[in-house]
Amino acid sequence: MRQRETPQSYRDAHPHESRKPRSVTRSGLYAAIGVLVASFAVAVPAFAALYKWTDANGRVIYSDQPPLGNVKVETINAPPPPANPSAVKDPAAKEAELKKNKQARADEETKTTKARVEANQMREQCDRARGQMIALGNSDQVVLYNTNAQGERVVMDDAARVRERQRLDAWIRDNCKT
Repeated sequence: MRQRETPQSYRDAHPHESRKPRSVTRSGLYAAIGVLVASFAVAVPAFAALYKWTDANGRVIYSDQPPLGNVKVETINAPPPPANPSAVKDPAAKEAELKKNKQARADEETKTTKARVEANQMREQCDRARGQMIALGNSDQVVLYNTNAQGERVVMDDAARVRERQRLDAWIRDNCKT
């Protein structure tokens, strides 16, 4: 087995490459200092002082600019206001609101689904009732049976067909839209 020799340096391992050490140029240094100064310039107004004083009428006034004249002024170092006023909301309140909205959507979806199912059931019942009306209308061609109180099948006579037809007609009128 042949052993490899470990090079002493990167230059020994890669003699074809010439590596020069990196140096910081003055223009790069000035650019970095400029960015740093600009970030401080932006941050300073965020920590501006708030002034409080009482005017001649006895009203307490708050301002970000000091008053003119010889007035006793109190300087208040207030934290900066939030960038987004709605960001002040408590996270728990936000979560509760999200849960409430989610529950409302789920309730609405359940209500819609229930209404759709009921409408489909009513449409099927109307179709059955219309089919029975057609069967009752063809009284001379079809023999119809009814079930009595004992559970026995009894042939419907003409008077029973008329009564059943009137009952179905009233039900269709009351329950079916078309």
